Amino acid sequence: MHAAIKTWNAASQLTEPALTTWNSRLFHLQLTNDLAIAFWESEHPLHNKPIAIEGDLSAANKRFAIVVARWNAVITDRLLQGSLDALTRSGCPLQSIDIIRVPGAWEIPSAARTLAETRKYAAIITLGVLLRGETAHYEAIYNEVARGIGQSQQDTGIPHAFGVLTCENLEQALDRAGLKAGNKGFEAAIAAIEMASIQQKISASEAKS
Repeated sequence: MHAAIKTWNAASQLTEPALTTWNSRLFHLQLTNDLAIAFWESEHPLHNKPIAIEGDLSAANKRFAIVVARWNAVITDRLLQGSLDALTRSGCPLQSIDIIRVPGAWEIPSAARTLAETRKYAAIITLGVLLRGETAHYEAIYNEVARGIGQSQQDTGIPHAFGVLTCENLEQALDRAGLKAGNKGFEAAIAAIEMASIQQKISASEAKS
């Protein structure tokens, strides 16, 4: 706006934008001796925007379940350690974490659904890996696993964090399990903590209204 006003040849009657004491920027345009216009813009990024509900990264006083596949344990054990690290760092004691080992990725949705239906857990974390070169009908299996986990989440209302890796080879999986690309098990657990917090806040908000 300041640049546009300058094109009106009013620069001599125009002040430069300056910070105010009320977290805004302000400039004035003097049109006549008796008339001045002030232009201001808030420096607060959420000004005039609705307050969003966001999750906290605290796992204290919550119970979590981790469903982890035994297949490709060299990968899934690393994912599991990442999830445990995230949960304990966020305040969840080990005794509040249940670990369920299933044969492979195909069995993850069934176990996750059974756990979610108990209503004992704030969130379920699912961990596994599918390698394209080792798994027949790779895409079909992955699609069913993803659909099953998503359906369990939708039907039960319990957040399910998705930590099932889909990789081209073992090297790529290792990178995503703690080497070059971080640990996706850690990331899945952080997502689970945040979603559990969001659900808690939404429930509290609905109870007040």
